[in-house]
Amino acid sequence: MSEPFSVRVTVRGYETDVQGHLNQSVYINYAEHARWSLLQAAGITQAGLIGRGIGPVALETTIRYRRELLAGDEVDVTCVFAWGGGKTFRIEQIIRRTDGTVAAELSAVGGLLNLETRRMVADPAQHFKELATDPSLFGL
Repeated sequence: MSEPFSVRVTVRGYETDVQGHLNQSVYINYAEHARWSLLQAAGITQAGLIGRGIGPVALETTIRYRRELLAGDEVDVTCVFAWGGGKTFRIEQIIRRTDGTVAAELSAVGGLLNLETRRMVADPAQHFKELATDPSLFGL
C-alpha cells in the first residue's frame, strides 16, 4: 500500500487559544486544506467541479484530539478517501507532528452535491475518476 497523501503545515501563533493550544476549529481548517490540496494534486479544480455542476459537501466530521499543538509546531496532515457503494464517501485524516506524534485523528463523511437540484449525486467515485488526471490519489 502506498503512503497516504500528505501536506505539511506550521501552526501559527494567531491560530492558538488562550492556553496556547491550537484552537479546535483550526484542526478542521488543516483537514480541509489537505483535502483541497489532494484534489489539486489529482488535477481537480474548483472551476472543473463547478463546470460539471457539482460541489463537495461535508456531512459529518469527528475529531479525536490526542496531543496538544503549539505555535511553531510543524505537522503533516494526511488524507485518505474510502469509497462505499452509495452517495457518500469517508475521508480519514491524521494530523501528526514531524516527530511522529499523532496530535489528532479526523474522520469525515462527504458527498458531491448537484448544484442545480441541491441533491446528492449517485456514485461520487465515478465523478472523481472522470475529473481527475490522477485518480490513484483517491484510491481509484
